[in-house]
Amino acid sequence: MFLPIDEKQFKFWKLRRDGLPNINIARSFNISRQAVSRALISMDKRIEDTLLEMAQANQIEMESINTERGILFGHSIPLDANAIIFVSAKHGVQVWYEHEGDCGTCTRYTQCIELLWDLADEMKIKLEKTDDPTKLADELFGKLRGLV
Repeated sequence: MFLPIDEKQFKFWKLRRDGLPNINIARSFNISRQAVSRALISMDKRIEDTLLEMAQANQIEMESINTERGILFGHSIPLDANAIIFVSAKHGVQVWYEHEGDCGTCTRYTQCIELLWDLADEMKIKLEKTDDPTKLADELFGKLRGLV
């Protein structure tokens, strides 16, 4: 499912995820609080549907979901690994599998580090500095699990 990250509904959702109350979102866009609430209800449903569709497509059994944060935790049946599906304003919908990688030799090292730091920034989560994506992911997703 496509998430329209340029639409106002998504912008409202992201602002709420950032901690802005509905009334402040309404004031920022010069609309009613009720209009913001209706838009957020609609976007929450779209986020939920997207997370669940991604889980089904990737054969991930859902354990917990938080549509306001855009996070689904689950377990990959074929890979026998914990997984997280998340919505990023910068990277779209992403799936991450818990694993012990050989990050030093991986060609995706830079992309993984950037993705994890960007998600931590979006979620306003402080992380210990490390150059190991596996350790970074473990810390980030452990802290996110506490939010769900």
